[in-house]
Amino acid sequence: MSVQINKQREIKSFERLKDLKAFHFIIEDSNLTRLFLIMIFIFVLMTAMKPELFPTIDNLSSMAFQFPEFGILAIAMMIAMLTGGIDLSIIGIANLSGILAALTMVKLIPEGSSFNHVMLVILLAMAVSALTGILCGLFNGFAVARIGIPPILTTLGTMQLFTGIAIVITKGTAVYGLPAQFSYIGNGTLWILPIPLMIFIVFAAIFTVILHKTSFGLKLYMMGTNPTASRFSGINNAVMLMKTYMMSGLLAAFSGLIIIARTNSAKADYGTSYTLQALLVAVMAGVNPNGGFGKVTGIVFAVLTLQFLSSGFNMLHFSNFFKDFVWGAVLLIVMVTNYIINHSKKKVSKNTNK
Repeated sequence: MSVQINKQREIKSFERLKDLKAFHFIIEDSNLTRLFLIMIFIFVLMTAMKPELFPTIDNLSSMAFQFPEFGILAIAMMIAMLTGGIDLSIIGIANLSGILAALTMVKLIPEGSSFNHVMLVILLAMAVSALTGILCGLFNGFAVARIGIPPILTTLGTMQLFTGIAIVITKGTAVYGLPAQFSYIGNGTLWILPIPLMIFIVFAAIFTVILHKTSFGLKLYMMGTNPTASRFSGINNAVMLMKTYMMSGLLAAFSGLIIIARTNSAKADYGTSYTLQALLVAVMAGVNPNGGFGKVTGIVFAVLTLQFLSSGFNMLHFSNFFKDFVWGAVLLIVMVTNYIINHSKKKVSKNTNK
């Protein structure tokens, strides 16, 4: 009886949320159009600068292998930012879960193992990685939701914690000797499509549905927009936060699996620049740092734009130091531009209401 009553309350709460005017702006997003045009412009510009290299099949295929791992991290960053928080520990989670998965395979797959045994251990290693990501995310969510530590401080601390655990486990060395069947995840193709690209597409589709077609997504947007209103609407903000950070940790774990499959090794310091890139992609995608707004479509456009720039810079022989400078500059420019545009929209809205 109590289960039915709770279900009815949840349905009524869901219906109330759909009627709130606070969600009208989710549907209309001019940022996507602007971002799509920027992506096309960057692609055309790099093609014009390196026509013999940039638009080739080989280069496009190479890019399709490179961006999915930090694209998935960007989705993880986005869902954390939708709550009004942030997750700086994603690469720490990715490396720790990847190392545990790699050690599972190295320890449990001796030479001469049968194909069935290898595949069974690979599945076990992937489960270990996923569970590690979920537990790390749960730890972040508990610290934020139950203890009340600000997300930026929580995840900054756990980033060092997870990285430190990974270093202790491996003693700072890389884990080698992964089976060829597992490496296929990071380097193989299905027909002409790279496997990492297909994994990214699957996760992008799944989280598009979760965020825009389920009550969880609606509650997440509501909580990020107005935590007080969401609480009075019957939403348990603490539980939502923990679930969200668990999802972020799970995504980071899968990104870690792609990283170790592509490099055929695992180490505690892989992807050190991915945190900044994931944050840059999320901000470029139009995700509001204060929470409540952002779309997976924007993440896709932003990650492609960043990959086009990165590939073009490599062809133009720009140094890594210059690329880091550009990422930081672009992040600041995008944040300032988004603030100016949003501030102007608020002014227009206020004048219209008067």
